[in-house]
Amino acid sequence: MGQYKKFKGTQDIFGEESKYWYFIEKKSREIFLKYGFKEIKTPIIEPTELFKRSVGESTDIVQKEMYTFEDKGGRSVTLRPEGTASVVRAYVENSMINLGSPIKLYYIGPMFRYEKPQAGRLRQFHQIGIEIFGTDTPISDAETIILADELLKSLGLKNYKIKINSIGCKKCRPKYREALKEYYKTLLPNLCHDCQKRYETNIMRLLDCKIDREYAKKAPIIIDHLCDDCKTHFNKVINYLDSMEIKYEIDPKIVRGLDYYSKTAFEIEHTGLGAQSVILGGGRYNSLVEEIGGKETPAIGFGMGIERIILALKKENVEIDNPEKIDVYIAYSGENTDIEALKLSKMLKNEGLKVFLNLSERSIRNQMKHANKVNAHFVAIIGENELKTDTVTIKNMTTGEQFEVEKFWVPQILKEKSLLE
Repeated sequence: MGQYKKFKGTQDIFGEESKYWYFIEKKSREIFLKYGFKEIKTPIIEPTELFKRSVGESTDIVQKEMYTFEDKGGRSVTLRPEGTASVVRAYVENSMINLGSPIKLYYIGPMFRYEKPQAGRLRQFHQIGIEIFGTDTPISDAETIILADELLKSLGLKNYKIKINSIGCKKCRPKYREALKEYYKTLLPNLCHDCQKRYETNIMRLLDCKIDREYAKKAPIIIDHLCDDCKTHFNKVINYLDSMEIKYEIDPKIVRGLDYYSKTAFEIEHTGLGAQSVILGGGRYNSLVEEIGGKETPAIGFGMGIERIILALKKENVEIDNPEKIDVYIAYSGENTDIEALKLSKMLKNEGLKVFLNLSERSIRNQMKHANKVNAHFVAIIGENELKTDTVTIKNMTTGEQFEVEKFWVPQILKEKSLLE
């Protein structure tokens, strides 16, 4: 056992596990590009103030979960706990408003939160997300949800539910907060410690508390308190989803944990994941760009947790090909066979085959053992006899079949056999 170990709540990703990451990232990029999105990469470290302003001082993320430290210049630095604030900061700082609206961006990368590690919840976790800046239309909300649905379907997932709500705007939300305060006032002594604090700081979060669920069931519903503008907006979003035959549920308990959301909020839950069932969440945030120093700009987006998507894929037994599989292992032994092996390796790779060339001094027998360990489909063997006859011996590692081929025909025969099996 080595002297050093990874931190709690982090993981090493390799071997069979890698195929899930490759698959999810590849599919996501394909869908995003199809919808006209462009990639953005933002720094992992940001000024702490960015998250205090955007995520909200009263949220659990800012109060309990951020990795914050002082750098050598005395500045307060935070490892990003979520993706949206960083993308908004980049949008404002780089004057992307001049690129024409709406602008569609997507990101893929690690986030950091100091919370109790459990299945689907890590201290370094990874998110894939999209953001659309510069439009407040209900059709942009609908397209965001339609995209999320198409993305999950393209990954092969079936057992999920789309839940949507409207959480109002600056005009109608204060009245709703008052209605909540009135409802919870007499219940306050019975609430959990966190909810007693949230009663003053962030009362809407009482609705998604895991402990005080029973009280939330009878709480006033925000849809009943929407202003005419928010009501019309929400009805149009629903009409678009209905016209596209997207299945969804209206869930008044969806409030989103972060302060910057307004109007449409949505979550997608996987039915097989228990406590960590939310695999994707998002919504509209029309005041955030202005909050962190830009011009008033409406925006909408979502974030999806890669680790939770992997749990969902495994739960549904979705079959995924391993992109790292080896088509051909090249084994060789004898004088000058190494040069022929190098040439064959190049020839096969030029034909698009995945090749593992033996790089160690070991016997043919041990090379065959190694080929087995790296799960090579075929082994191409060059010995002194093959060198004389300008041939290559091919062994199928699945069936055990072995045959000799003229060197010139090796790429074609291996490609044909790989396609047939």
